[in-house]
Amino acid sequence: MEEAQATLQERRRLEQDIELDTRLGREVADLRALLELATEGEDVLEDLKKEVDRLEQEAKHTEIRMLLGGEHDRSNAIVTIHPGAGGTESQDWAEMLVRMYLRWAERSGYAAEMLDYQYGDEAGIKSATLMVKGDYAYGYLACESGVHRLVRISPFDAAARRHTSFASVFVYPEIDDKIDVQIDEKDLRIDTFCSSGPGGQSVNTTYSAVRITHIPTGIVVSCQNERSQIRNRDLARKILRARLYDLELEKKRKELRAVEDSKLDIAWGSQIRSYVLHPYRMVKDHRTKYESSNTERVLDGDIDDFIYQYLVYRGVGRRVAAAI
Repeated sequence: MEEAQATLQERRRLEQDIELDTRLGREVADLRALLELATEGEDVLEDLKKEVDRLEQEAKHTEIRMLLGGEHDRSNAIVTIHPGAGGTESQDWAEMLVRMYLRWAERSGYAAEMLDYQYGDEAGIKSATLMVKGDYAYGYLACESGVHRLVRISPFDAAARRHTSFASVFVYPEIDDKIDVQIDEKDLRIDTFCSSGPGGQSVNTTYSAVRITHIPTGIVVSCQNERSQIRNRDLARKILRARLYDLELEKKRKELRAVEDSKLDIAWGSQIRSYVLHPYRMVKDHRTKYESSNTERVLDGDIDDFIYQYLVYRGVGRRVAAAI
């Protein structure tokens, strides 16, 4: 049954690709017809401009799909967010990032499910894990992994001083059940606890929340969003499988890191983006050098241009590396 569903999904994706190719060909033909009318003196310049702008956006999205050719790019994405050192400041910044990705998912037509949400002591969060579901969710969000830096006048500082806060984002693909990830039960420590709300208040009087520790690697995952302990346990195991799989991939990447770093200016896991709200307003990606002064829109989930610029940058980098 699962194999049949996977085959049907692949068929649907191929049909969508064929439909896209056919539609783009038809739209280019229509654009050429408008251009001919314009050269003959017809009053179609406004329509021509609208069609060019629309086709340009369509071409950009198509280019992104072509750049997303990785093994798991079409998978759902598991996103975990942790504040850095700095107490309430960093915890508040981490919560702002959670909102940014939830708004991006909404803008992009993806479903987002909160799997774990640990409230901060005064404000913000101690950690959060969400699942973004939809075609290419991981492919789009993978470039968000890294350290995000915020500079602003602190709303928690009575002296209104400028503060710098950090938060880390990790993105993993949801692993297909057909991929074998070996987990020995004796390597797991499973704890149950009551889920909690803001300020540590109890929101569930039953021990439905689950925390799983993988002893050999020290990886800890937790899930408390569901009321059922069984459901939380299943979701926590799913997250653990994804993290263990990513850990194995990271080991393989490390073997090539020295060679790749000499070809590409990419610092894995380091600071990737700065969001400056004072003394000026600017969001800058340190890998692609792409900038935006519209900080409100970016923090409201409008990060598509940053994703696009990184995918193009990565694609060019890989071609350069292959040629060296």
